[in-house]
Amino acid sequence: MEKKKKTISVIGASGAVGKEIVRLLIERRFPFKKLLLFGSSQSAGKRIFSRPVKELATLEGVDLAFFAAGNEISKEWIPKAECTCIDSSSVFRKTFPLIIPEINAHAMQGNRFASPNCVATLLLMPLFPLHQKLRAKRIILSTYQAASGAGYPMMKHLENETKACLKKRAFPPLLPFPYAFNLFPHNSELDHSGYVDEEIKIREETQIILEDNKLQISATCVRVPVLRAHSLSVNVEFAKPFSLPDIYHILSSQPGLQIFENRGKNRFPTPWDATGKEDVYCGRFRLDPTRKNTLEFWVVGDQLLKGAALNAVQIAERCMMNQPAAKK
Repeated sequence: MEKKKKTISVIGASGAVGKEIVRLLIERRFPFKKLLLFGSSQSAGKRIFSRPVKELATLEGVDLAFFAAGNEISKEWIPKAECTCIDSSSVFRKTFPLIIPEINAHAMQGNRFASPNCVATLLLMPLFPLHQKLRAKRIILSTYQAASGAGYPMMKHLENETKACLKKRAFPPLLPFPYAFNLFPHNSELDHSGYVDEEIKIREETQIILEDNKLQISATCVRVPVLRAHSLSVNVEFAKPFSLPDIYHILSSQPGLQIFENRGKNRFPTPWDATGKEDVYCGRFRLDPTRKNTLEFWVVGDQLLKGAALNAVQIAERCMMNQPAAKK
């Protein structure tokens, strides 16, 4: 018995996340019959991994669609699509099953799935197994987010502005301030509470995936001049006592997670280490001396991979695992 091959589409194929989805589908030998790439009228005619991009006009005949073109496209096309949809935007994260396959594949019901916020995904890779054993009560989180989280144009802008800055040339800003050799609080929409949309997403989506709306979370998100790997500084208070050996033991068997540290050399994961890697790295575990049952640690992961494209492809792979085998 073998699985029936599908006609797959990637909407937003020329964007940073879309390109990674296409690459992963090919490299991981996803069992597609056809791979159709769609984009805007500006993207039509481009080729991604030698495959043509067409303007999106219909999803007829498509079995599974990846959406990586932003909220408006997802909002317009997913409700009328007849195929399985995996959405990387934020628009349906409160209504579709919000999935990280290593954590809550049990929640995969129906044929509409949302891939979480990139920071929430990277945070939950180490947090989930710890929460299962020790029950997290309160999380204080600071993020150091790469340009890739704002899309390919921001990545290109950072590259060009950095080159211009090194040559002492003026460069037209994309932001109200320089980005090269600078950092800034996340510039998503500011809520009346003083938190930005990104910080609210992290709180809400972490609670959804852990199925714990009493979990207290406060995040401060910062954009840093790094191309594509996010870093997180995490402080977690647990309900149960623990030792550091307990932490290493709990995390040692978590799929998709690597403990990366050399205490003798004061060496812990950096964005350079994580860029292009599918696993999420964590390290610098230490006990918070100011608060009972509280752990501090550091997390780094490729925002375009586990933070976005890889997670979406893993959801699709789970869909294929659950698909009835075709008769020979």
